[in-house]
Amino acid sequence: MSEESKRREALIYHAKPTPGKIKVVPTKKYASQRDLSLAYSPGVAEPCLEIEKDKNNAYKYTAKGNLVAVISNGTAVLGLGNIGPEASKPVMEGKGLLFKIFADIDVFDIEVDTENVDEFIETVKNIAPTFGGINLEDIKAPEAFEIERRLKEELDIPVMHDDQHGTAIISAAALLNAVELADKNISDVKIVISGAGAAAISCSRLYQACGANRKNMVMLDSKGVIRDDRDNLTKEKAEFATHRKIDTLEEAMIGADVFIGLSMADIVSQDMLKVMAKNPIVFAMANPNPEIKYDLAIAARKDVIMATGRSDHPNQVNNVLGFPFIFRGALDVRATKINEAMKMAAVKALAKLAKEPVPEQVNIAYGETRLAFGKDYIIPKPFDPRLIAEVPPAVAKAAMESGVAKESITDWEKYKDSLRERLGSDNKLVRLLLNRAKLDPKRVVFAEADQLAVLKAAQIVYDEGIAFPILLGRKETIKSLMKEIEFDADVPIIDPKTDEQNDVKNKYAKVHWEQRKRRGVTYYSSQRLMRERNYFAAMMVNEGDADALISGYSRNYPSVVKPMLELVGMAHGATRIATTNVMMTKRGPLFLSDTSINIDPTAKDLTKITQMTAQVIKMFGMNPVMAMISYSNFGSSDHEKASKVREAVSYLHRHFPSLDVDGELQTDFALNDEMLREKFPFSKLVGKKVNALIFPNLDAANITYKLLKELNEADSIGPIMMGMRKPVHILQLGASVDEIVNMTAIAVIDAQYKEKWEEEKGQTK
Repeated sequence: MSEESKRREALIYHAKPTPGKIKVVPTKKYASQRDLSLAYSPGVAEPCLEIEKDKNNAYKYTAKGNLVAVISNGTAVLGLGNIGPEASKPVMEGKGLLFKIFADIDVFDIEVDTENVDEFIETVKNIAPTFGGINLEDIKAPEAFEIERRLKEELDIPVMHDDQHGTAIISAAALLNAVELADKNISDVKIVISGAGAAAISCSRLYQACGANRKNMVMLDSKGVIRDDRDNLTKEKAEFATHRKIDTLEEAMIGADVFIGLSMADIVSQDMLKVMAKNPIVFAMANPNPEIKYDLAIAARKDVIMATGRSDHPNQVNNVLGFPFIFRGALDVRATKINEAMKMAAVKALAKLAKEPVPEQVNIAYGETRLAFGKDYIIPKPFDPRLIAEVPPAVAKAAMESGVAKESITDWEKYKDSLRERLGSDNKLVRLLLNRAKLDPKRVVFAEADQLAVLKAAQIVYDEGIAFPILLGRKETIKSLMKEIEFDADVPIIDPKTDEQNDVKNKYAKVHWEQRKRRGVTYYSSQRLMRERNYFAAMMVNEGDADALISGYSRNYPSVVKPMLELVGMAHGATRIATTNVMMTKRGPLFLSDTSINIDPTAKDLTKITQMTAQVIKMFGMNPVMAMISYSNFGSSDHEKASKVREAVSYLHRHFPSLDVDGELQTDFALNDEMLREKFPFSKLVGKKVNALIFPNLDAANITYKLLKELNEADSIGPIMMGMRKPVHILQLGASVDEIVNMTAIAVIDAQYKEKWEEEKGQTK
């Protein structure tokens, strides 16, 4: 994608369909006049009077306790500099989005039009009663130090300048683990810090709190080494001035154990790394490009322990590992500040988490067989679902123990459960899927590439590195559309109807005819079929000329399924194909089966559909917990529609006792654990969060899927084909661009798994 295309895409993303990235959503009913009279006049007077009696009641009757202000004057926006308050607003909205999706914290972004320290502080103090916490952002040093210090002293809610402390907390956790792996003592290591801004100062202070010796630190700014004989040093720089008579980074690196980069790209050479001590620790955290490229560092020193700010290398120092969870813990005990004890608790929680066994979901997301504590894994991954249940409790406990908490938590397991529940409103699964696909992209045939939405999706998966698209359709139309959307990549374009592909079509036709000549198929009819894009695409996958295919955007589902079944066929051992849709609901991902294929499955069919759904859920790195749905509960009806579900459940319980599945159940009992526990305490699903519903027929599954999608605006991935020999996936008619992209990621992951299975089968033989 050209730079102009990227620019346009970014602008469209922020402008359409609604300008901006965040909005306010009501949390109370407002349908009736009674609701409105409670929400506003006259009912609103009652909580107002209660808060007047005791202002702490604002936490009880308003959203204050879960509301953080992201405040900036736009004087130090990452990579952009002093661009002013209005221009910084997209960044602050983005920070609000991260708060919400990682820790379920609501945010108002506040852009303050002043560079005067006193005016800025006064503004924040005046609006502080609205909020439960203040996140300062993108404020230039040295003013940032004074602003944060005074606000922490003068306000009774937590205040944190994330630019200072976020990087410090994450990198400190990584440093503790790196020093341990290097078999060194943190009090002895010699540390070089390139950069002297807010982040560098905060990092250096926190490293000292972790045990590092200030005398072993050398800090550099744009003028070189900060020495104690230099004039006009700020108070912060003077704090880290060295007595050593050295001037350059090259000199500072000789014999150093640790390099901390918070400055600019490409200032560290391989020669500098070669003169560092044994097992050097290099945190090159300049964004977007580090002080030394990862590959160069690894080539220079095989013993280096390397971290960067980038997601495409091991050990990403990413602030999102810190600020959402630190504020979450602080808010939940109504802390009056974020103190050193709370920051240190976050450091230790992150360092400890990296040493624990990694959930399969994280391994899958990052394409690892088994992530384990070591030089390529010294800090948790940003997508690790355990972060929400580990870091906030550590921060909350530290707030209580250090005396800054106004509320106490007594049942820590219950608190952790409530934190895990907060993640249900997020679509992390989509990010996990896309990330997993990018690690090993495959060749995907887009059988309807002359449709604009399909071509846009192909462009996205190409630009994002999700897949290598092969475009099928009318060549002139495709080229014209590519020019229109500035898709200028050199990707294969194939039109099966033209004579250009005669050799390939004849090859495919011969294979097809050989397979089906005893079923009334002539060679001529095979040749004619190969002019049809879905037959041609299926043969491409069959013959290894592509790894997966996507079709169905412009044609009804049965007409696309037919050639796939005829040419590709079912997987080894499969007796039934089916589909499942993943719905991104407020309670988390919910798999619905079968949404597209089996009109009225038998009890035996339902057992197969359930088993295949379980395998797909495991492919996503989740443990399947499945409810088999009916209009009845556990034998309350003897009708054949209910009894077939009961029969399928009985079979699964006998032959697959370890599978978490039960029924027959009505949907509300399946999804409401309290109702299930009260009425049917014997169910295998009691105390477990159901993540899959197996429906008794196509009507129920398809209607439910469409209702959820349209009425609740739930994002959907699917229908995912289950039971096919090769990765072929069929879209719903008129699927959106995002849905096509997500399905492409599924097709890539499916191809990855099938390839792995074939390799394992070959090794077994």
